[in-house]
Amino acid sequence: MAEERKHALLPASSSKRWINCTPSARLSETFPETTSDYAKEGTLAHDICELKLRKLFIEPGMPERTFKSAHNKLKKHVLYDPEMERYTDEYVDYIRRIAYSYPVSPKIVLEKEVHYGHVARDGYGFSDCIILSGTDCHVVDFKYGKGITVSAEENPQMMLYAIGAIAEYGIAYPVEQVILHIVQPRTKNFSRWELPAGKLQEWAEQTVKPAAELAWEGKGAFKQGPWCDDCFCPAAGTCRARMEENMEALQKHLDPVTGKLMDEALLSNEEIGAILPLLELAAPWIKKVQKAALDKLLKEEKIPGWKLVEGRSNRNLPEPDKAYEALVAAGYKKAMFYEKKPIALTEAEKVITKDDYNTILAPFVVKPKGSPALAPEKDKRPAYQKDTTPQEDFGGENQYKEETVC
Repeated sequence: MAEERKHALLPASSSKRWINCTPSARLSETFPETTSDYAKEGTLAHDICELKLRKLFIEPGMPERTFKSAHNKLKKHVLYDPEMERYTDEYVDYIRRIAYSYPVSPKIVLEKEVHYGHVARDGYGFSDCIILSGTDCHVVDFKYGKGITVSAEENPQMMLYAIGAIAEYGIAYPVEQVILHIVQPRTKNFSRWELPAGKLQEWAEQTVKPAAELAWEGKGAFKQGPWCDDCFCPAAGTCRARMEENMEALQKHLDPVTGKLMDEALLSNEEIGAILPLLELAAPWIKKVQKAALDKLLKEEKIPGWKLVEGRSNRNLPEPDKAYEALVAAGYKKAMFYEKKPIALTEAEKVITKDDYNTILAPFVVKPKGSPALAPEKDKRPAYQKDTTPQEDFGGENQYKEETVC
């Protein structure tokens, strides 16, 4: 089971950040370590995964009583949710399929502390699962979160885990091919990427080593990118370099008189295309600055020109049955306050087994085509295909007829 883990300056989990923004490693040390319920929830889900895999592969003779005792202990956690069983089972099934694809049982290592200090000083991390067979090395990472979809392709965290695995097991298993996997069942994201071991070592020498040396010394240039938010940089909302970069970029598109972004009608398509990536970077930054200000005010620090106020809240009925019974007693009909309707699909998934979902419920599930959304051209998703003509989008033959509101 997961224990409290020591802190590393160059951990694999934030490698995407310190490789691209080298001085952020030392800067992050000036912030106190924090955690969240989301992180604790993820740790609990990882513990359940480890227990199930340990019984399946590491300790196949584990008595059922021992397993149930450990399982029940985890289920008593305040953040436990029964849906964790289905999602962790999906992860276990994924590992099982990899393991059973080999004619001889592979070596499986769980929650392994791997070291890559030969490319990043004192570097280490904890890999969820490493599978070794012949010349293949699989590194599998379980992601319980659903806020950020994670890809295995060119994933530096996973690549550093593989570097550490090869360093420790390379003599017994002469790895030639590395296969990285991300299992993120709550978002239906199962990502897989392969690369030759030689390419991995080349990346470690040419990319990681020089970046790690700068990061260790606190040198290099601050650089804004997706890693500011994907890797939960503690300075994301107060980083001066990020502010200067965003403000400089936005100033180019501000009206010199009003100080606001120029009217879209005055921009060419080329200008709009140039502004969009700036806004993509600025939008999460603005939220982080606002959160940083809120946190400081909650600590009773002063932010000139700003104060805390009570935000919006929604009315609710803590005891609806009692409230409506009072109305019924006053002469209203009970049917006016109660309705019978099916529960949502996500709620139904929580109370049925994975097999019943696949065999009984899945045939009834319909996933409509998603609405068009903006994405950079380098996005790997296929381009949106319209099913209608522009005329049909605006009502076709009836586009100018008055609609009847029911």
